[in-house]
Amino acid sequence: MNLEDKYLDVLQNIEFSIVSVYRDYEDLNDYEVMRALDALIEVYRAESRGHTPREVHLPEKKERLVFERVKDMCEMRLGRATVESEDGEEVTLEGSKTPEEILACLRKIRKSVERWTQRGGKQGYLEFVSEFLP
Repeated sequence: MNLEDKYLDVLQNIEFSIVSVYRDYEDLNDYEVMRALDALIEVYRAESRGHTPREVHLPEKKERLVFERVKDMCEMRLGRATVESEDGEEVTLEGSKTPEEILACLRKIRKSVERWTQRGGKQGYLEFVSEFLP
């Protein structure tokens, strides 16, 4: 089973997070998405190797927003996200993915961004993937 079939739900979750920023900021471009993904890949690579990730410095607001929304989604899929229940208690959301699985998904999307940018220009990936997400 290939990565797309095995982790389709995770890939879609990550892409939805990216597209949510694009819908808020129509001038977001693929290069900004790539920089945010590169930073996330570095974070989860360090974690999967048992190292402390370096602090992330993304100068552009849109890059930081992509980073934050995708990271929040990844943390949820790792089972690390918490929400407040109706009675005011913090509840950890279930997640069953490993940092290595998240890293593989981020790398797959990063390659897709690069491929669609080459084909469609500076927003090629964003325009392509937006067609498939609600």
